[in-house]
Amino acid sequence: MHIALTGTPGIGKTSVSDVLRRKEFQVIDINNVAVKNDFFVGVDKERDSKIADIDKIDDYIKKYYSKEDMVFFDSHLSHLLESVKKVIVLRCHPKDLAKRLSSKRWKKEKIKENIEAEMLDVILCEALEHHSKENVFEIDTTNKSIDEVAFSVIEIIENEFKNMKKYKIGNIDWSEEILRDF
Repeated sequence: MHIALTGTPGIGKTSVSDVLRRKEFQVIDINNVAVKNDFFVGVDKERDSKIADIDKIDDYIKKYYSKEDMVFFDSHLSHLLESVKKVIVLRCHPKDLAKRLSSKRWKKEKIKENIEAEMLDVILCEALEHHSKENVFEIDTTNKSIDEVAFSVIEIIENEFKNMKKYKIGNIDWSEEILRDF
């Protein structure tokens, strides 16, 4: 089964992926796959970043991971892949996300863009455009350690992706933060 581990940049995907790897789960960094294989369609000059070719990444995953029992795909883009069957969206309160991104010395504009994306549920909405709501789960990483978040991911797996109420989509709502100044 292919599982997307996704969320706004800075939310904790890579840290959670590291814990999952230590627990012997297979985790593939989609960004590394794109860079290693030059799977890009252009450059976003405004954001000073490359634009990933999702179709090429998806074809690569189908070719090299179709026979794997369980694989996590770590990226803020992984929910866009056709080959993933389940999506786990990591979420974080915008105020905490701002602190995390500031500590990484991100530019103010990039921090603002990612906070707005988190407040507006951009990743969740994109996930729901590509996958049925029964296959999408949310985990609030705010005030949780990386190990606690990884435990939540494992809990979802151990419950065979049954729609557990605490990870059901729609439980997390940062919309009241839209009017606040970060």
